[in-house]
Amino acid sequence: MEVLKAANRRQAAGADVLHLELGEPGGGAPPKALAAAQTALAGRLGYTEALGLPSLRARIGRHYRDAYGISVEAERIAITTGSSAGFLLAFLAAFGDGARVGIAEPGYPAYRNILAALGMTPVGIPTGPETRFQPTPELLGRAGRLDGLIVASPANPTGTMLDAPAMRAIAEWCAANGVRLVSDEVYHGITFGTRAVCALEVTPDAIAVNSFSKYFSLTGWRVGWAVLPPDLVDYVERLAQNLYISPPTISQIAAEAAFDDATFLDAKVAGYARTRALLLEELPRAGFARLAPADGAFYLFADVSELTGDSTAFCERMLAETGVAATPGIDFDPVRGKRFLRFAIAGPGEQMAEAARRLRAWKR
Repeated sequence: MEVLKAANRRQAAGADVLHLELGEPGGGAPPKALAAAQTALAGRLGYTEALGLPSLRARIGRHYRDAYGISVEAERIAITTGSSAGFLLAFLAAFGDGARVGIAEPGYPAYRNILAALGMTPVGIPTGPETRFQPTPELLGRAGRLDGLIVASPANPTGTMLDAPAMRAIAEWCAANGVRLVSDEVYHGITFGTRAVCALEVTPDAIAVNSFSKYFSLTGWRVGWAVLPPDLVDYVERLAQNLYISPPTISQIAAEAAFDDATFLDAKVAGYARTRALLLEELPRAGFARLAPADGAFYLFADVSELTGDSTAFCERMLAETGVAATPGIDFDPVRGKRFLRFAIAGPGEQMAEAARRLRAWKR
């Protein structure tokens, strides 16, 4: 967000910016979602049930059958105000005050911040290229006592994924050690070469959190969902009633219609794939040769330790001298983040190509 502010100031001063800092799909919402929302505006938009529209919950259940070949009862699905509320509700329901919850580093910073705000203890688990920036049972065994573990596949900021054996090994470790597994599946649907594994394929006890913000391109509509173990459903329902009353009704209506716009959505993923291929070729030529494996999502995570010892200052200079905005790694890893930065590649392809051209020409 600080990078975005700096980029906006640059634009306000009349200079151009190529936005590779925000993880947000470009190109607008699915047309069928917009049409459904427009129709709904003519009627009454009251509260829904705290766990969401029954029809949307049922539609998400069908999605798990179609996408993963697993059965998920609609009663276990909670519609949330974006995945952010899904994590908040899941953490409150699953963990008590002072709970120790493992998070991979580098990783999405909101995990750490939400846990800390709730009086819980985020436990950083340093990962690197040797484990494809994902946790393993061996790394978890070194973390001390854990009450919970958050995994993300595809991950932000690295784009790496856990395959089925790796996901199963983590689930088995969690079961053997009394650790509640929370799986961030926000980037499912945006993968390159192989589909992402849902944690519910290997264990029925995981909490799976997803969103309509990424693959479904409904970022500003703030709607997501969580699949809950049966023992947490009542807790989440009561929390949701008191914290939010219900998710936004019009957003839920749009989300249900988005499932019927797969052609539009898959075309976006194809565009991300083209941009990914372009930048995987061009960024090394620009000096960014050490990139994490980008299995999914729309990020490229670069080790820039050969270029700088301070990626925050590096990103500030890159923005000032090239107009290319990227995110310093300190946000994702408080200890080692100065060595890394993240490029978000969801923007228009011509802008991504221009960013690569400018970086290649940049005299550092």
